[in-house]
Amino acid sequence: MSTNTGAKARAIKLATTTALAGNFVLAALKIFMGIYAKSGALLGDGIDSSVDVAISVMALVTFKFAADPADTKHPWGHGRAETIATAFLSFVLFFSGAQLVFSSASKLLSGGTAEAPSMIGAIAAIVSVAGKALLAWSQRLLGKRAGSALIQANAKNMLGDVMISLGVLAGLAISAATGSGNPDAVFAILIGLWIIKTAIGIFLEVNLELLDGSGDMGPYRTIFEAVKAVEGADHPHRARMRRIAGFWDIDLDIEVDPRLTVAQAHGIAQGVEAEIKRRLENVYDIMVHVEPRGEGTQEGYGISEEEVGE
Repeated sequence: MSTNTGAKARAIKLATTTALAGNFVLAALKIFMGIYAKSGALLGDGIDSSVDVAISVMALVTFKFAADPADTKHPWGHGRAETIATAFLSFVLFFSGAQLVFSSASKLLSGGTAEAPSMIGAIAAIVSVAGKALLAWSQRLLGKRAGSALIQANAKNMLGDVMISLGVLAGLAISAATGSGNPDAVFAILIGLWIIKTAIGIFLEVNLELLDGSGDMGPYRTIFEAVKAVEGADHPHRARMRRIAGFWDIDLDIEVDPRLTVAQAHGIAQGVEAEIKRRLENVYDIMVHVEPRGEGTQEGYGISEEEVGE
């Protein structure tokens, strides 16, 4: 691999342990203060944070499994474990948001009123907003550094938690001022819909990886430009790129002078591999197939330079 896997492992470990510790403290604070202040909304926010604790534990287990080397049953390694865990996270988020929407809508239709939170409950909500914002920022930074879809998805989850805590705080404050539970329920419904939207976005991103797809033609342009920079390598085509836990697996056909020896053609292919790795980060493996110039096969798969465009 062309990236420092040791640095990635350290970033992943730091991100997961930070999320685990931070969410545990916030969950315990909100659950305790929710019970003490008799605030159902704050208690629900604490339960939501306890789900994040479970997610962090899941991430630690997943990354340990994903780091296992390839074997006879898994010749591509175990990196897709992270992708599957990210998909699972999207389902957890979706059903959490849906449950919040349905329960709040039922409360709104029933005409129930929310008990006004005490000042200590409001303080706990404010601490939650600050703590979750800091955790979301750190997860996003470390997730990008590690190239981890799961950690970046968890950062989006935590950003959603910031919105939840803000909504809880605003809804309960208005309910306390008006003596009605309707504002709290309305805020909860809006927050639930926002969580559902985030979950769908995460699922669509990870589904693209599970199907070995790509929504960005930029990396393809990079490998085609890399081929042009290698003397003797022509007509890059049938390119296929897929992600495995943040790393690129690349298949590519090139054409060379048919009069070259096998060793010479192999040298050009090695030059293409080296140039791609120099231009593109996080490359797991590259397979370059060499064909005689002008005699390339026409299989109907892969991406050509013409299809990428400018």
